[in-house]
Amino acid sequence: MLRAGLIGLPSTGKTTLLRLLSQSGDGGVETGGRAESQVGVARVPDPRLDRLTALFKPKRHVPATVELTELAGQGGARALLDVTSFRDADALLHVLRMFNDDRVPHVAGTIDPSRDVRQMEDELILADLGVAERRLERIRQDQKKGKSRELDEEARVIEQCRTTLEDGHPLRTLSLDPEDTKRLRGFSFLSAKPLLVVLNLDEADVADPAGAIERAGLADALTGAAAETVPVCAKIELEIAQLPPEDCAAFLDDLGLVDSGLARVIRASYRLLGYISFFTVGEDECRAWSIPRATSAQNAAGEIHSDIARGFIRAEVVSYDALTARDGSYPACREHGEVRLEGKEYEVRDGDIINFRFAT
Repeated sequence: MLRAGLIGLPSTGKTTLLRLLSQSGDGGVETGGRAESQVGVARVPDPRLDRLTALFKPKRHVPATVELTELAGQGGARALLDVTSFRDADALLHVLRMFNDDRVPHVAGTIDPSRDVRQMEDELILADLGVAERRLERIRQDQKKGKSRELDEEARVIEQCRTTLEDGHPLRTLSLDPEDTKRLRGFSFLSAKPLLVVLNLDEADVADPAGAIERAGLADALTGAAAETVPVCAKIELEIAQLPPEDCAAFLDDLGLVDSGLARVIRASYRLLGYISFFTVGEDECRAWSIPRATSAQNAAGEIHSDIARGFIRAEVVSYDALTARDGSYPACREHGEVRLEGKEYEVRDGDIINFRFAT
């Protein structure tokens, strides 16, 4: 499951966005550490899974999911380090306010997305700087007890991180080789996580999302490849999402929106993180699974169950396009040579439909 943490200044619409994405009035509550967090689960919309479900008519239709966490209160970025959901998040969703509402005063008085994104970036950087400095101090103490090449290498990488942070840059802008990246896996560096900026639009701007992105003026405030922007009017889209499906589609069409805010945010998150989906199908269940691009067949099997990965023999693979073109008929796909047997190192492709063969 992909995990994302919602961040942003007060009164930016984080809770409304959480409700929109998870399509629920209330999130669950995590109470670990010194902070509480609202947690929601978003079902990933995928027309391909809908089509497969129509063909196989299974007992269960199971879309991929994204776990979303919003920190309760106004603890700032440092408080995020105390919440497991944020430490383990694959990405951060920064909600920026672009809507006007006299009943909800902006924390900084005026609406300025470029200033607000920079303020939150600075908070993340300062929180990470504290983590880096504490780890460097601990390493120095350990080095006094005896020489260690691994400690020396870790100190070198952490020092590089500290320099980047002291220069005012988030760690997602830092290019590290694979070995150095591994050395940082145990740390809760927030500014290293990919960042999706969600522009929470005013109702007047809903019909012109591209113009809203330009008006936000974030080109200079956001740096690095691991950042992207998507516009959403959370308030109005939440109201629309609570209508019957046919009315919902009609209202979105009236607003000139091709798809929902949920679909746009999920699609941008997948693009940002390099995620794809594969499917398992049958009479009992049609299910979508989210994995990083270039995941091996054996590791993809592990997403379903560790026993399948451990006993992996072969992956029986057919593409979504091939199977749906044959109306879901595996025999027809086999007859045309469209079903393949792949080994454990096969890189799963977006839209693959896989049946894993494994030994128990």
